[in-house]
Amino acid sequence: MYSNGDIFVGEIIGTAILILFGAGVCAAVTLNYSKAKASGWIVIAFGWGFGVLAGAYTAAPLSGGHLNPAVTIGIAVDSEKWDKVWIYLLGQMIGAMIGAVLAYLVYFAQFNANVPRGEKSDAESVDEPLPTLGIFSTIPEIRNPVANLLTEIIATIGLVLPLLAFGLTKGLGESGTLVLIVAFLVVGIGLSLGGPTGYAINPARDLGPRIVHTFLPIPNKGTSDWSYAWIPVAGPLIGGALAGLIYNAAF
Repeated sequence: MYSNGDIFVGEIIGTAILILFGAGVCAAVTLNYSKAKASGWIVIAFGWGFGVLAGAYTAAPLSGGHLNPAVTIGIAVDSEKWDKVWIYLLGQMIGAMIGAVLAYLVYFAQFNANVPRGEKSDAESVDEPLPTLGIFSTIPEIRNPVANLLTEIIATIGLVLPLLAFGLTKGLGESGTLVLIVAFLVVGIGLSLGGPTGYAINPARDLGPRIVHTFLPIPNKGTSDWSYAWIPVAGPLIGGALAGLIYNAAF
């Protein structure tokens, strides 16, 4: 249905928009000298939901708007069509890294004001430096690999299985409301299941920005926490595959 070139371009653009909004809202809530500083988890959940809304609607005409390797894997497991999976995944990873860089550029001045007490910055910061990885990627509240992995698997099933089932509801796709419903689903996952790990539920969403965080020249940025990085990749991929199997068996 979609050409290889359209899929590649669509997933780059759509995923870049997703991460621009998602990392952007995390930066807005986290960084000093942001007008949205400390506005809370609900703002973050809706920011990510609106990122899905904008990114998926933009990419849908070109690629279907997966924006997420777990979604792509879930669809492939159900349909048994794997030939275009690599194109989706490559576009999603490139788009995620581009989106992370764009979010950094939007908050460039705030990132540069992230200096230790006593050092001067352009904003003459007097606040303590903030760890910045949570703006780009997920960090568990309690570091327990088994629990963290299970959380990501279950939360991703909670995304991909309903998304596949939504396709059975006549009129959602034709009316243009399917993407809107999925965006609200992502908000719901953030509010209900995001507490333990920050709900990656998307390997590209976590890994692409983590790579970018490693190389960005952010003052006092802290670690990129590569020892944890496999969990928000493996968990969503497993969850997406399980969702595809469940959907295929039950519907």
